Amino acid sequence: MYSGKLITSDLSRQKRKIPAGYFYLFLSVLFMASLLAVLNYSGLVIIHPVILLTSRWMLILVLIGYALIRKSLTTWILISMVLGAEFGYDLPQVAVHLQVISKIFLRLIKTIIAPLLFATIVVGIAGHSNLRQVGRMGWKSLVYFEIISTVALFIGLFAINITRAGVGAGSPGPLAEDKMQDLPLQTGAEIILHIFPENIAKSIYEGQVLQIVIFSILFGIAVALLRDKYKNPMIRFTGALAETMFKFTQIIMYFAPFAVFAAIAYSIGHMGLDILFNLFKLLATLYVSLIVFLLFVLLPVAWLFKIPVKKFVIAISEPVSIAFATTSSESALPVAMERMEEFGVPRKIVAFVMPTGYSFNLDGTTLYLSLATIFIAQVAGIHLSFDRQLMIVFTLMLTSKGVAGVPRASMVILLATAASFGLPSWPIYIILGIDELMDMARTSVNVIGNCLATAVIAKWEGEFGQVNGKR
Repeated sequence: MYSGKLITSDLSRQKRKIPAGYFYLFLSVLFMASLLAVLNYSGLVIIHPVILLTSRWMLILVLIGYALIRKSLTTWILISMVLGAEFGYDLPQVAVHLQVISKIFLRLIKTIIAPLLFATIVVGIAGHSNLRQVGRMGWKSLVYFEIISTVALFIGLFAINITRAGVGAGSPGPLAEDKMQDLPLQTGAEIILHIFPENIAKSIYEGQVLQIVIFSILFGIAVALLRDKYKNPMIRFTGALAETMFKFTQIIMYFAPFAVFAAIAYSIGHMGLDILFNLFKLLATLYVSLIVFLLFVLLPVAWLFKIPVKKFVIAISEPVSIAFATTSSESALPVAMERMEEFGVPRKIVAFVMPTGYSFNLDGTTLYLSLATIFIAQVAGIHLSFDRQLMIVFTLMLTSKGVAGVPRASMVILLATAASFGLPSWPIYIILGIDELMDMARTSVNVIGNCLATAVIAKWEGEFGQVNGKR
């Protein structure tokens, strides 16, 4: 069975030792630039604008040197955000013409959506065609996954409506292809009918992600029902297609620093530095929401099924740390499976529930997706009625499945969902600037949720405490 594993970006995983002297240089320049800015802002000392400008660019040059030494994609993305903010602030007349660079990145990302969703969904369904053999464990797992991930979606939805992190950012101006579509009011029957594709090529061309998902689900079920001599080649083909699209995503992500630089510079050139406040507000909203989810959803679930919480926390500490550091759920999978077996979950349950959960139980990612989608609308000044928000949640319930192993896969799903509901794409570029910081948290919650799921199913089956069939 295909696991969805992706070797994460080589650049983002390489570690380079930073010379101590360089670290002290960075601290010195940072202190100098900060001191000058504070003195000038407070009015204690009037600093000439040229001196302030020079100090800021000296700090940026030091950061660029750090990125060259570190050779990390994550570092380049974060520094590109700083560089873009400074460029947009200093040269707004030039920055407003940089949008074409971020649009190139968007077009490349859009080419991934349909084949990636198709391949991962088909492989996920056909690869799990043994659900009939595992019987109760299969439907219990899927019911549990859907309930928990749906709760996560609604927590994200409520959180962003409470904090309204995107409100007040303003819009960078009317963009022909990014304007809100004037969608006519549809009846319930028309909405349901629109979900189902009449021509899959047309659905792909128009970016109708729900139609692509429905087609992929039906196709996956059909493959699962084939005899082995027909089924296995299709699984191998879609598995190879999925791996290819993962690599395709990885290649495109090397262009991400340029897209982030252009998007931030363009946005700040139009709106000023206020957009950075909205970004940090979004980041805080996500972290608080994930903490609420852990304390008020997963913790009560553990108590309900009488899972020893302290022992569980100790057992998952290592895989969660790996997930947080690497921002990859897949990198923590082997350790997580081993620790849960040591915790008392039988191997047969771990081997089934954990990989299945990596496709159907992405608690942190689903919470983030609902939160980020509404943030996009808020930044663009678009009001979404409650029924439209519910429709977005329903869409995300389907589209968030099957791509846990892909770094930045959430961005792909976010773009697809935004396009489906006529939301603009430019705020997504801005989110990308802090995506790594958000990815650390949501990936960790993904791992915690899947580890807890194995213990819950083991308790539900009355087999917790058995290791390989023995008490």
